[in-house]
Amino acid sequence: MAKGDKINFSTPSGFPEFLPSEKRLELYLLDIIRRVFESYGFTPIETPAVERLEVLQAKGNQGENIIYGIDPILPPNRQAERDKSGETGSEARALKFDQTVPLAAYIARHLNELTFPFARYQTDVVFRGERAKDGRFRQFRQCDIDVVARRELSLLYDAQMPAIITEIFEAINIGDFLIRINNRKILTGFFKSVGIAENQIKSCIGIVDTLEKIGESKVKQDLEKEGILEEQAQKIIEFIKIDGLVDEVLDKLKHLAQNLPETEQLSLGVSELETVIAGVRNLGVAENRFCIDLSIARGLDYYTGTVYETTLLGHEALGSICSGGRYEELVGVFLGEKMPGVGISIGLTRLISRLLKAGILSSLAATPAQVMVVNMQEDLMPTYLKVSQQLRQAGINVITNFDKRPLGKQFQLADKQGIKFCVIIGSEEAAAQKSSLKDLKTGEQVEVLLENLAEELKRKLT
Repeated sequence: MAKGDKINFSTPSGFPEFLPSEKRLELYLLDIIRRVFESYGFTPIETPAVERLEVLQAKGNQGENIIYGIDPILPPNRQAERDKSGETGSEARALKFDQTVPLAAYIARHLNELTFPFARYQTDVVFRGERAKDGRFRQFRQCDIDVVARRELSLLYDAQMPAIITEIFEAINIGDFLIRINNRKILTGFFKSVGIAENQIKSCIGIVDTLEKIGESKVKQDLEKEGILEEQAQKIIEFIKIDGLVDEVLDKLKHLAQNLPETEQLSLGVSELETVIAGVRNLGVAENRFCIDLSIARGLDYYTGTVYETTLLGHEALGSICSGGRYEELVGVFLGEKMPGVGISIGLTRLISRLLKAGILSSLAATPAQVMVVNMQEDLMPTYLKVSQQLRQAGINVITNFDKRPLGKQFQLADKQGIKFCVIIGSEEAAAQKSSLKDLKTGEQVEVLLENLAEELKRKLT
């Protein structure tokens, strides 16, 4: 860089950077999510941001979202270091695009150290090589849970997922939401029953999954482009539009399974869905929080059974705010044995961005401090430090103002940061072991003995 050239210090496109008020909101939401996850016995893990490319491409992702990287060629004086590690300079690496595929590799690496069913949560950052735009990022935080078992995994784990989603979003208090549930076996079984060829089913599921984005007529056109007959396409449209109360939809599905040919897989999917719905109800999830939606397919290849998408009612344009499902073969790709799993994911960075823009959530105050001890005179700093520490020991977050400036400026500084109260101690107050406590919202100012200050503040802060 030539002398005098300006450095471009703007953030790279698609990589978010949070102001303190936004980061505090993220941490607040993470704490709610973590508490709910742990209340169901999920344990935290972390996997590397970088994985071998062949790992990330193991199931259903051949590069459309992967941010690639190549290990650097080490200089001659470090060749021995590379040789000792056993790795080649050209070995392909990439940033992880989700948590599920890396989880499968993690289980394969630690198989003999884990107990099964293995229930874990992760709140790592992931990376996707997609065009950055409003609400879409190349780097974002995902909050995932998955349960993985060896050979068999109870469908009641599938039923737990809507209960967990409900507890999280009710705690966040984002308004009314709806968890839409389906089973991929139902879709696959129905497609078979209307004569769709085995090699066309995967593409049909992908097309059905775009219904909300492209609409009914475009779905029908895309199905016909895949070689699906017009009559078959119409039957698919009519099928995925089946709606009503949960029990009504289940009854309609059972009726279809009894009257269509080759419905073994359809019947199995209906039976699994019925078991999951019963579990959801037994876990106390309110009926208005979930429904059966036969258009929910989840585009990723590895989903094989139950699938979920969660929509914020009145804000459907935001898309799914939590999604996931069951997979049977993902972990087995690495181990060669059946290891079924089920999980859900909240794209927290995207969710926060969308909810802030829609006015559903608000940023928190820029600082966690609840109180500022103002600086009236430098010789009283020992008193200010002692009082600040006593308040902290009582569980109150405190900023001590070390800089002497006009009292009005100190009030403005505290108010700008969202601090609610200022503690004022001048020479007269210090001599009398008192303080003045100012409420910056109401302007009210009261005298409080220093020995009672912590209790008075806790009372006012509740």
